[in-house]
Amino acid sequence: MTTYRPQPIHPDVLKQLRHTDDANRPARPFTATADDAGSPLRCCLRGIGEGEEVALVSYAPLRRWARRNGADPGAYDEQGPVFVHAADCPGPEGTGYPWTRPGALRVLRRYDARGHIAGGRLLEVPDDAAGAFDRALDEAFADPAVTQVHVRAVEYGCFHFAVPRP
Repeated sequence: MTTYRPQPIHPDVLKQLRHTDDANRPARPFTATADDAGSPLRCCLRGIGEGEEVALVSYAPLRRWARRNGADPGAYDEQGPVFVHAADCPGPEGTGYPWTRPGALRVLRRYDARGHIAGGRLLEVPDDAAGAFDRALDEAFADPAVTQVHVRAVEYGCFHFAVPRP
């Protein structure tokens, strides 16, 4: 089995999003309340802590990837809400999968070199989340056309992290 490395939002991109997001709106930082606690931060791949300064911004991961790689995702270009720290943060503490609760529904969308969807898979996160993600990613990357996989929440459609082909 391959070891996969979930990618948070790159620090250079975070600097831009903290100013103006991908929907061309200014970021509006706020102090997280108890209701916000546990929501996933895409900058450091952990849950929000009560009292932390965060912002909810619109992010278009495939659009940014396409620009860097000369691809045209066309209608597959999506943007959606993500939580990030309002100021610089050190990023993820480890290289494993971000915490997720058993029973959470995730969709793993596969993309090819053009930025087009090349399939997908629904995953109900079991107790062994890491093993389940590894198996789903092994399945995705068995297709040589797949260059990356985006993991999103089914409930809100939020981007969680990307996994590039190893």
